[in-house]
Amino acid sequence: MYKHLALLWKKPNSGILAELMKSRLIKWRRQPTVVRVEKPLRINRARALGYKAKQGFVVARVRVRKGGLSKPRPRSGRRPKRMGVMGHTPRKSLQWIAEEKAARKFPNLEVLGSYWVAEDGRYKWFEVILVDPHHPAIKNDPDINWITNPAQRGRVFRGLTPAGRKSRGLTVKGKRAVKNRPSRKAAFKRAGRKKKKG
Repeated sequence: MYKHLALLWKKPNSGILAELMKSRLIKWRRQPTVVRVEKPLRINRARALGYKAKQGFVVARVRVRKGGLSKPRPRSGRRPKRMGVMGHTPRKSLQWIAEEKAARKFPNLEVLGSYWVAEDGRYKWFEVILVDPHHPAIKNDPDINWITNPAQRGRVFRGLTPAGRKSRGLTVKGKRAVKNRPSRKAAFKRAGRKKKKG
């Protein structure tokens, strides 16, 4: 069943899903940025991330605006080119930003992961899987109780979720990985120390 669902979501804008998505987006645009939902829309992706239909798991749908950032316009004079207002791209992916929004809305929960569900010309929607680390059902589950470890506290803000790790370049393997591990900052410092020695 999950295999067929995955194939269906490969092209959501064509076939059976197209009309459904159209009507859903009309509703979703009017809703708040972060909305708690009863069940995940893409059950195959949710299960792959570790979701279980039991107490302690929460699913939230998050809306993020597409495109780059615009900075406040400086008060003193500049020519338009030097204003530094437009063309700022965030170093985080929109998916990671969506996870952070969900984590701020539910401060007692930890983010497990997320996946894309829809987009239009202006917004992207992601479903974020959150877990309550203090719930007895989570503490007693050997598959998920690793999240109760204090080292996992605020994991989304430290880029420890799959989206965060991808944005930090940690999913890359081989020659290019050297400049990303353990972090870009650490690699930059290491390169500086080598230059000084040489």
